[in-house]
Amino acid sequence: MKNCLIIVGVALTLFVWFPYQACAEGSWLDKGVDIFKNMSEGSKEEISKESSYAEIGIAFKQALRIGSENNVVNKLGATDGFNADPSVHIPLPEKLNTVKTMLSKAGMSQLTDDLELKLNRAAEAAAPKAKGLFVQAINDMTFEDIKKIYKGPENFATKYFQGRMSPELKKEMQPIVENFLSQVGAVKSYDKVIGQYQTLPFVPDAKADLTEHVVQKGMEGIFHYLAKEGASIRKDPATQSTALLEKVFGVK
Repeated sequence: MKNCLIIVGVALTLFVWFPYQACAEGSWLDKGVDIFKNMSEGSKEEISKESSYAEIGIAFKQALRIGSENNVVNKLGATDGFNADPSVHIPLPEKLNTVKTMLSKAGMSQLTDDLELKLNRAAEAAAPKAKGLFVQAINDMTFEDIKKIYKGPENFATKYFQGRMSPELKKEMQPIVENFLSQVGAVKSYDKVIGQYQTLPFVPDAKADLTEHVVQKGMEGIFHYLAKEGASIRKDPATQSTALLEKVFGVK
């Protein structure tokens, strides 16, 4: 009787977490529930609700850790991770839009194009700093956090990480971006762009903080792909695979 109650409790919890898959015949949810049922029926030892919940929580953390590293940090930290991706490509700061337009009309668009490329390269260099912060934020997750991620809005995971990572991520990325911009000559490129711009008649002043711009846009790109990864894992943990995920969710 006690085992039956445990199984029902686990099944109901899984049903609440995974509303989108609960009615799908042969879904990974069904497989996960069946695994717990078979474990309970086929073992002389009782499986406590707490240990079952713990395994589900650990498996979910594993999926998040794999996804955040492979599909967020490694993706954006590669060459052209930002630059060639229209979803996260970093444009020039808005304050330089007039500069870009005027120089383009004067046949000097290569100056702003070169600067824009260097901004994206700086973000790509800084992206790996997010890895350790993701790991820490995932480790700090409570079982209640995990339930909220599945039960709440689709962007709950993103908001969770933003709330816990943003200040430290900005702090970690800022010196890397600043140093990289200096090393690749972005500061000199910027000065050259502004210098050429100021030679044009009747143009307004234009100034921008390149480091702040790259850090902010870089963080937006990181959380953009984290949102997509969180939605994918929430819908189907088979997008990642570990031994524990296979055990808990019945994925291969």
